[in-house]
Amino acid sequence: MTSEPATYPGYRFPAEIISHAVWLYHVFGLSFRDVELLLAERGITVTHETIRQWCLKFGADFARKLRRRRPKPGDTWHLDEVFLKVNGELHYLWRAVDQHGVVLDILVQDRRNATAAKRFLKRLLAGLKYKPKRLVTEGLHSYGVAHRDILHQVKHRTSRYLNNRAENSHRPTRRRERQTQRFKSPKQAQRFLSSQAMIYGHFRPRRHLMTAAEYRDARAKAFRIGRQKTCVQMAA
Repeated sequence: MTSEPATYPGYRFPAEIISHAVWLYHVFGLSFRDVELLLAERGITVTHETIRQWCLKFGADFARKLRRRRPKPGDTWHLDEVFLKVNGELHYLWRAVDQHGVVLDILVQDRRNATAAKRFLKRLLAGLKYKPKRLVTEGLHSYGVAHRDILHQVKHRTSRYLNNRAENSHRPTRRRERQTQRFKSPKQAQRFLSSQAMIYGHFRPRRHLMTAAEYRDARAKAFRIGRQKTCVQMAA
């Protein structure tokens, strides 16, 4: 009996094509028109607007499934924030990574004060369900206030040089920000960056910390989990 490709209800394209388009968009910094061209080269005729709808519909869902599957993060959290221009207005992207460079969460806010820092820290604790052993931040005083009010029992180190992991994790965001010619709204930025951080990180293990064999194994595992979570395995 010939097996048929898995599909999503209400969509005429197989799940494998939809998930591949979402994967291309989030992992490689391509535009919707770039993804349209790549699919066209493979004989798949689909418009960039359809691809945009796929990414909106399935990107966040894929990211949630990958987030639930990821291993327990490390016990040292690096927190950092950078400015974003959203529809011409200044906003801030708050990001937390562990000592291995794995993104824990991001939050787009319009403030860079103690209230914003506490909101981000509470979001982290609610999402991860446990507390770290150490926080590492830059010199922003807002982190100190949030630490005293919420995680006073956790060690807190302040140094711009110790926080390179968090700062380096902003680079994919900067590339996408330039490519998309700025974000149009805080909601759109939050939705895209939350999905992109998880999907990009899942398929981009820290190559420089692994041997070639370890990297190939990690890459194969990432693909296997990705196929499971996006339901692209062949139907029986």
